[in-house]
Amino acid sequence: MAGSGHGKGRGGERGGGRAAAVARARKGVARVLSKRGIGSRSAAEDWVRAGRVAVNGKVVTDPEHPVDVERDRVTLDGQEASPQARVYLALNKGRGLLTTTADERGRNTVYSCFEGASLPWISPVGRLDKASEGLLLFSNDSEWAARLTDPASHIDKTYHVQINRVPDPALLTALEAGAIVDGEALRAKKISVLRSGEKNAWLEVVLDEGRNRQIRRLLDAFELSVLRLVRVAIGPLALGDLAKCKWRPLTEDEVKALSR
Repeated sequence: MAGSGHGKGRGGERGGGRAAAVARARKGVARVLSKRGIGSRSAAEDWVRAGRVAVNGKVVTDPEHPVDVERDRVTLDGQEASPQARVYLALNKGRGLLTTTADERGRNTVYSCFEGASLPWISPVGRLDKASEGLLLFSNDSEWAARLTDPASHIDKTYHVQINRVPDPALLTALEAGAIVDGEALRAKKISVLRSGEKNAWLEVVLDEGRNRQIRRLLDAFELSVLRLVRVAIGPLALGDLAKCKWRPLTEDEVKALSR
């Protein structure tokens, strides 16, 4: 009897393990499309609602329709929605380009730099505002992108910033201490002078958190104007000599280094 009970327990564990595996494998169809690198989560939701997506030959219109990722066949416009090869790119964003897929006012976006390239869907990993320049990452690996942009990751981002004054040591100390702007605490991990002239200077600013227009708002709190703002590094990855509006694939080692 004891042996029989033990056998049932083992069988129950095996059965429970299979059930848990199936439960883990079932995800909403829009999320599946996004994780396969086919489009953004919001775009995938739109495709599903528009009736362009089918699961096992049946059109579904609920973005949360459960899919067994190991067994179910998902199609978009009749074509197999297979996982795309992972793409990881570095772009030197030029000033005046918007970090968005499209602009309702017809302004140039960062995607103009990829015109003519045979690339799958890619999305910016983080952002740079219109007036800012420098290193911007793109990928179709949504999980990798989420890890990099997670505030808990605290990945250093290094900027070279030209301001309209030559700061003295007291001002630098105050800048590093930060300021409260519109109820939000803004600070930099490190600020130092790169070089200075008679009327302006270049600062190196290191952030380990990402807030909207953080550097511009912080400097404005000290009545400093930003003349240029260039992101030169993300973690261990440096912009280097990549020309404006040019891009390159990241190496496998660079992708791993950023992941760490």
